[in-house]
Amino acid sequence: MMITLGVDAHKATHTIVAVDPNGKQLSTTTVQATPSGHLTVLRWASQFLSRCWAIEDCRPVTRRLEKDLLAVGETAVRVPPKLMAQARSSVRTCGKSDPIDALAIARAALRHDDLPRARLDGNERICRLLTEQRNALVTERTRLVNRLRWRLHELDPTLRPPVAAFNRTKHVTAIIRQANGWSQSFDPITACQGHIAVTELERISQLNNQIVSYDRQIDPVVAAVCPQLLTIVGIGPITAAAIVGHIGNIDRFQTENKFAALVGTAPIPVSSGNHHRMRLNPGGDRYLNSVIHRIAITQLAHHQPAKNLVTSAMTRGKSKKEAIRILKRHITRAIYKTLQHDQTHQQQAAA
Repeated sequence: MMITLGVDAHKATHTIVAVDPNGKQLSTTTVQATPSGHLTVLRWASQFLSRCWAIEDCRPVTRRLEKDLLAVGETAVRVPPKLMAQARSSVRTCGKSDPIDALAIARAALRHDDLPRARLDGNERICRLLTEQRNALVTERTRLVNRLRWRLHELDPTLRPPVAAFNRTKHVTAIIRQANGWSQSFDPITACQGHIAVTELERISQLNNQIVSYDRQIDPVVAAVCPQLLTIVGIGPITAAAIVGHIGNIDRFQTENKFAALVGTAPIPVSSGNHHRMRLNPGGDRYLNSVIHRIAITQLAHHQPAKNLVTSAMTRGKSKKEAIRILKRHITRAIYKTLQHDQTHQQQAAA
């Protein structure tokens, strides 16, 4: 008899509930979220000869647990939080607690037999870490530049640096020289503004160097993980790393349609009676959806097949927005097939 072990994970503790194939609770335990706690729960779980772990998909707090379980040959699946919430709302027990949540996770896993299997992190995790840190630096730089532009306008209304000026070392250096001059002004307010501007410009220069450093780290990782992804128009190393980092192993999606649902490019049916229509999917991973939207806009500007596709759709009566959605679905399909090809090639190379 297969026993499902539902895990409600937190920073300090993990609560585990064992249920039988009918969803009946058999046993429960709580352990510390430490390696010794993981060893303790493995000993507790050994009473169930045939078992599968169902873990709520919250990897910042479950990654270490998954790693320790997989290291000793355990089988684990990841349960999306929304499935756990649905399972919890369907029970007659009132209130909320860790055992109630763990039971809901186990029952959600029993209801859905196609949940993704937990895997050890690989290069896709490195892609995500690098891109998230790079994005954080770009966001900080943008915030600084926006504040600095108003400061420079107050100091010299005629000074209007180009849009990308603060991304280039020579422009930043030139503005620093001007700001140093203002910092020596006899007017105390101008001198203070100039001093602050120099500080902000120096920080922007540091951020530029750090962003370039991350770009150089991302390039070889992407070349090793998904080289064919770079052949798609509109996808460079940064975009490819963002896609791979958020998707992980592409084989966790059984079909291209399920992958499209994740990235929010699969339309939702809103038909009733004799009226049959589809509408935009507002769900899915909105970050990946924005990435695919940028790829579509790039292709629409520089890729003739994409232009032909959109023109053809508009000729059939589609609006421009609807035509772009069709293009985004084509891009999604191309990404899915390309990632499958790259992953298969890696597996063959490893064998």
